[in-house]
Amino acid sequence: MRGTYLEYQVRTVPTGLSKILHVNWPLALAIAAVTAVGILQLTSVAGGSFGRWAEPQAIRLGVGLLGMLIVALVPIWFWRNMAAVAYVTALLMLVAVEVAGSIGMGAQRWLDLGFIRIQPSELMKVALVMALAAYYDWLDPERTSRPVWVILPLLLIGVPVLLILMQPHLGTAVLTVLIGVTVMFLAGVSIWYFAAAALIGGGTVASVFLTRGTPWQLLHDYQYRRIDTFLDPAADPLGAGYNIIQAKIALGSGGWAGKGFMQGTQSRLNFLPEKHTDFIFTTLGEEFGLVGGLSLLLLYALILFFCIASALQMRDRFSALLVLGIAATLFYNLVINLAMVMGLAPVVGLPLPFLSYGGSNLLVLLLAFGLVQSAHVHRPRSRA
Repeated sequence: MRGTYLEYQVRTVPTGLSKILHVNWPLALAIAAVTAVGILQLTSVAGGSFGRWAEPQAIRLGVGLLGMLIVALVPIWFWRNMAAVAYVTALLMLVAVEVAGSIGMGAQRWLDLGFIRIQPSELMKVALVMALAAYYDWLDPERTSRPVWVILPLLLIGVPVLLILMQPHLGTAVLTVLIGVTVMFLAGVSIWYFAAAALIGGGTVASVFLTRGTPWQLLHDYQYRRIDTFLDPAADPLGAGYNIIQAKIALGSGGWAGKGFMQGTQSRLNFLPEKHTDFIFTTLGEEFGLVGGLSLLLLYALILFFCIASALQMRDRFSALLVLGIAATLFYNLVINLAMVMGLAPVVGLPLPFLSYGGSNLLVLLLAFGLVQSAHVHRPRSRA
């Protein structure tokens, strides 16, 4: 049975400069490889211009990698103690978005701090994992499935989800629910709770369609249009269905080996929408084909593999849940984005991790993997 971190202090943990030697370097190299592909693609979609999107992203990457290393060298017990602070801070920032958030593309999702423009919902995904991991590390495992001890995790998930839905940002709200529920499942919450949640979820989906056109409809009109587009993009090929149709053309035209670097006609001629953000995978598929797409997925698979392998070596509940929760965050974000650009899911506006242009997503992800590295570096090791 896993215990708390303090129970394993009889074992050794790295100190001083030796911590750098214990960084999970295979994981760091896999992350660096994916981000390098992102810089390459941002240069391509800008027509060979490094300064338009790739240079700002490269600067953020440098800052983020430095931040990841700094976070990795800080003892994991410190981050455990900061979990509640991180959650409350992210929650207050979500409230601040509703009061004084910046509006972009019809949604109010950003906070402009002057020197940086951040999206608090990105911070909340990581803060939620930290808070739930700390909660279940504190809680006696025998109480995990008792109803009274399930209420607080549900509140920790539900409150930020409601705030994110108010922005509105359905994609991130769904992702946040998936992340929170996954940590609860990994912590050992009874499967019957998830069965009940599945029934409620099915009823909610039915209500979404049944309330359409009524004064109390559950989604915004543009979100219903996204569902219509997903079900039949050809019904409005020059309007709501344009984005997904062009994305499918780009992916299909890449064939096995692609058209070559900077030779993608869909992106170069600006047929492809949001080619540097949400739909960046389609530009890679057009230029490097099926081989390039599968190679990228292999890199993502390596990142997830290294995270799971590291989590299996953890001796405290907080570290294990933290690492697996962040791995789940990457996995769900990746799957939803790929399903979206392939027409397998409605377009919900989620970036591709480490590739899409944008500061908040990249920086938060790198800091999140700094937490993964901190858990790996500071895991107790048996004395030689």
